[in-house]
Amino acid sequence: MRAGPGGGVKYVVQVGDERVEVTLTPEGVVVLGDVLEAHLSDVEGTPVRQVRVGTAVHRVVSRPHPSRGRYTLSIDGYRYEVEALDERTRAIRDLSVSVAAPVGPAPLVAPMPGLIVRVNVQPGDAVQPGQGLVVMEAMKMENELRASASGTVKRVAAEPGTAVEKGALLVELQ
Repeated sequence: MRAGPGGGVKYVVQVGDERVEVTLTPEGVVVLGDVLEAHLSDVEGTPVRQVRVGTAVHRVVSRPHPSRGRYTLSIDGYRYEVEALDERTRAIRDLSVSVAAPVGPAPLVAPMPGLIVRVNVQPGDAVQPGQGLVVMEAMKMENELRASASGTVKRVAAEPGTAVEKGALLVELQ
């Protein structure tokens, strides 16, 4: 997760087709460039929470979905389907959707800029879905990038110690 202004954490919140970046900072919540004072409290003995943003108070009931980051929110009697993911998870999820190909296994590409730490496969290796192929350091965290489908390694383009840009081909599968 990337630190935002004031050392906060940035999230991407999607409601319907609209995406908004929200940064939680010690100073407050930053939405569309505005710093808002926000406070969350439970209503004792109920699933209701009160959310105060500035001087406005809202009653919220949140129901999580099985899928990470997805919720159904009832806010002041209106229902919303919401997905709230940290910036890194959102980038990885967007990339995995954009590289889905109808023919053959998808190549492994860098979900963000970073440094290749380790390559766990070589040409000719058989891989299974979920198998770790490359370890990449991004934002001071090591991330193991995994195969999305079974296949055979055709080519390894990543080399330990090299910096890569977002979208760079790391491992080609067949």
